Amino acid sequence: MVILWGWFATLVGLLLAQPAHWSPSAIVLAVAVRTFLQTGLFILGHDAMHRTLVPGIPGLNDGLGRLALMLYAGLPFGRCRRHHLRHHRSPGSLRDPDFRLASGDGPLPWYVRFMGHYLSLNQLALLLISWFAVAGLLMVVEPQRSMNVMAFWVLPLVLSSFQLFVFGTYLPHRSGGPAAAGSHSIQSLGYSHLLSLLACYHFGYHWEHHAYPAVPWFRLPELRRSVSLDLV
Repeated sequence: MVILWGWFATLVGLLLAQPAHWSPSAIVLAVAVRTFLQTGLFILGHDAMHRTLVPGIPGLNDGLGRLALMLYAGLPFGRCRRHHLRHHRSPGSLRDPDFRLASGDGPLPWYVRFMGHYLSLNQLALLLISWFAVAGLLMVVEPQRSMNVMAFWVLPLVLSSFQLFVFGTYLPHRSGGPAAAGSHSIQSLGYSHLLSLLACYHFGYHWEHHAYPAVPWFRLPELRRSVSLDLV
């Protein structure tokens, strides 16, 4: 709820702000906070896909997941859930919508294909309509504020999509390679817990997430410590 309300409060507050009077560092900080909260929306939706957002209450779990993904980028919860669970069942295979072991693509084509599985033309049209509508309303109040839509709504979404892709998909899967014939190895990023949180809500601990998908994002550091102790 902190992530949901934080996203909404910062969006409204910054859309109504006058950043023309701010220092560059303050603008960068505001964009960074918005990006972090934007990524948090997808993480909530992601945990809802695994039914760990509100365990034991599937209706509320799925409802909050739908809300989080709708606010994130107008994403449909059902389709995202089907694609993501397929990624967990067949990582690195031709059935994996997030990563194909045999593709050999560079990061940019990989990113485009990755986004294409989750963001359709209909969702993109919905986003554009929302942005232009809000920018038009702000322009009536004060023309300069219409630029806040680009700075504090559009840009954080674009940066968040890169953040999710790089730290939640590209780096953990890129260097994994085949552990054995016909299989795919997933690696975790060796970041400190604070850096892991800032990078992508601990989803750099990717092996742990794939091995224990029922563990929510905020318990991944604890799981990582536990697994490391078991391996010693």
